[in-house]
Amino acid sequence: MTTTHVRKRWPAGVALLATAIIAAGCGGSSSTTTSSTSSSAPASASSTASSQTTTSASTGAGGAGQASVTDYLSYVGGKAGKASASLPPVNIGWVNQQGGAQQIGPLATNGAESAVKYVNTELGGVHGHPVNLVTCYIRAAEEEGTTCAQKFLADKSISVIDEGAVAIGVQSLYSTIGGAKPVIVGVATTPVDSVQKNAVVLFGDVTHVLGPFGTYATQVLHAKTAALVYPNIAGITEGGTAIANSLTQAGVKVKKVAYDESQTDLIGPLTEAGAQTADMVIPYSDSSGCVNLAKGLKQLGITDAKKIVSAPLCLNGLVSAGLGGDWPIWTYAIASSLFGDPTDPGMPPYMKVMQTYGTPAAAPDPWNIVSFGQVLTTVKFLNELGYVHIKPDAVLAKAKAFTGPVALGAPALQCGKYPSAPAVCNDRAQFFQYKGKHVFTKVAAWLQPPS
Repeated sequence: MTTTHVRKRWPAGVALLATAIIAAGCGGSSSTTTSSTSSSAPASASSTASSQTTTSASTGAGGAGQASVTDYLSYVGGKAGKASASLPPVNIGWVNQQGGAQQIGPLATNGAESAVKYVNTELGGVHGHPVNLVTCYIRAAEEEGTTCAQKFLADKSISVIDEGAVAIGVQSLYSTIGGAKPVIVGVATTPVDSVQKNAVVLFGDVTHVLGPFGTYATQVLHAKTAALVYPNIAGITEGGTAIANSLTQAGVKVKKVAYDESQTDLIGPLTEAGAQTADMVIPYSDSSGCVNLAKGLKQLGITDAKKIVSAPLCLNGLVSAGLGGDWPIWTYAIASSLFGDPTDPGMPPYMKVMQTYGTPAAAPDPWNIVSFGQVLTTVKFLNELGYVHIKPDAVLAKAKAFTGPVALGAPALQCGKYPSAPAVCNDRAQFFQYKGKHVFTKVAAWLQPPS
């Protein structure tokens, strides 16, 4: 196994600072052009790590191994240098759920903005044209998805929409778009994105990238029973169902308990799910519930990090702050690169870029990582088309034909693999056991759902 340390040049409490970033950009819908005059950051790094793509529980090189994206300039097909401010911008729609009570991935916006700054400053934009994010945020109401869709449809300069972490409003968003413009998603938090013919989900959706929980349970833990506890909120209940289904498919007997999101004492739900005796315990929540789940498990004396398995949503500054300065000591499944993983050749170039164009507080957040890679990949598609050929149908065709590797993602993609979820391009996840103080040990590399 390999041990992961976040590099010392980053602040030791980097994740704690993420709370200060959440308020950034949480205003109303806006259109902003992002650029930077910062000094250049290296765009590439080399590595001799070997590739490891497998459905078994063996470990190996992190990320995409030898297939990892390490040279961003080559990846996006850009031209070194700044985009020309005298040329008209290439507008990309950006929608994220943030600013309300439920925020699944508010830092997704930070990652997208960092990518745009970097592209415009060092990678030549899109054929010399600066990239511009036209933003729209969904706070708390389903109809806000309609508002964002109408905004993007009305702007004829937008040929592609990038989506962050959106659960509320996603149905109305697609209904209003009506297939007129393509939507490129990093990780889809609900199955709604997955069934859309005009969408491409690069890093996978909750149904498929949580499917490997069943494989991990049987191949690594050799578990017979599992306890699954999660809050009953949009974007989480769907994931809970996906985890339970994968465990059942793998032959693991699972008891799942959903609790009201306002409930803070979770001893009851954990006990009801049989967490004290289960071979595998799954506390699954957004950041608002991770702290209470961690406290409940500790009070029950459940501390075996190998058998407590969660999604990376708990690797968040809010959670670290709520637990006195560190994340829960659990095992985490992640469908992207893990911040600081020394076995991942794709992580050093990301960390270098974040030092100049990102925010150290946000850089470790999984949503920041995913959206950064997602926007770079969108720029790649646009560069391949050429400025005068950027049209909605052409962008969609280019995205659906993409087989990877994706920057900071899985080594290979297969869009359309699942007929019932044609937008999904990835169903793999790697697993890391957290040791505390920003140290991880990889326990499984790129598992897929049970067959």
